[in-house]
Amino acid sequence: MTSATSTSVASGSPDTATDTTTSTPQRPVAVTRPRARGWQVRFAILSLIWGFSFLFIKVGTQAFAPLQVTLGRVTFGALVLLTILMIKRERLPRSARTWGHLAVAAFFLNVLPFSLFAYSELTIPSTLAGICNATSPLWGMALSVVALSEDRPTRRRVTGLGIGFLGVLTVLGAWQGFAGTDLTGTAMALGASLCYPIGWIYVRRTLAGASHSHLSMSSTQLLLATAQLAVVTPLFTTAPTGYPILPLLAVFALGALGTGFAFLLQYGLVAEIGPTTAQMVTYFVPVIATAAGVALLNERLSWNTPVGALIVLAGAALTQGKPRTPTARRSTPTD
Repeated sequence: MTSATSTSVASGSPDTATDTTTSTPQRPVAVTRPRARGWQVRFAILSLIWGFSFLFIKVGTQAFAPLQVTLGRVTFGALVLLTILMIKRERLPRSARTWGHLAVAAFFLNVLPFSLFAYSELTIPSTLAGICNATSPLWGMALSVVALSEDRPTRRRVTGLGIGFLGVLTVLGAWQGFAGTDLTGTAMALGASLCYPIGWIYVRRTLAGASHSHLSMSSTQLLLATAQLAVVTPLFTTAPTGYPILPLLAVFALGALGTGFAFLLQYGLVAEIGPTTAQMVTYFVPVIATAAGVALLNERLSWNTPVGALIVLAGAALTQGKPRTPTARRSTPTD
């Protein structure tokens, strides 16, 4: 999830450079990394996992409070990453400064957006929540123009932002006075999508040069998110009266797959095929979320929902276009 994109800290660019070796002093031979194979399968799996996350949230909130769903999500996700961290024998960061910045990142990239999505799905369909998540690139473009000096508005990006806004109005049925749409729930879902670019801009300004691995940083981030929610959740919720198997499995899948395993897939894809291609998963998530909600939860789908979603995605795609520069620059996960 943009998280998206959304649930990990990128502390540097993956090793996508071409390796070179020298066979003899007189005849250097360039050895190019083999083209990634089978990445399409992993790309499809990642799209499915993140697309189904909104269905898992809806099922989870049928038995647990939204904050409890979010706490379970980050807990199971943290356990997955910490397990991999131990298997690889990597360490968590030791710097107090790094932990402090990651605590802020955990709030904006995990605690707040995950909670807002969970609360929003109490009153809106999972399909609408999935579509609202697709507005994250639009928020990101608008914020980056203000917060990042190297990002300048272009006609293409401004056009994309305008098209995306029209798409949101189409999804909500603005011409009929937003009838049948819970504005509070929708505002929460849109607010959750806004959290991701806020968090990523903060990460980019404070942790982009960190020397720790993606796995180490993300494990710490989810660990801190779990600690934050472990303090807050008991203050605003009461203990569940039961643990129905289906909602419990949904929360487990949401955390272990959608927040833990999905990070590993995403990082592997970025390292193999580059961030530009890997981030295209964002455009498949709302399609899968809509199909899952309609097919498995019997959610009603009006014509303006898929049409508006396509308009949002078109606008988001336009905002991601980068202006050409005389010198080619390799993209990184923090771009």
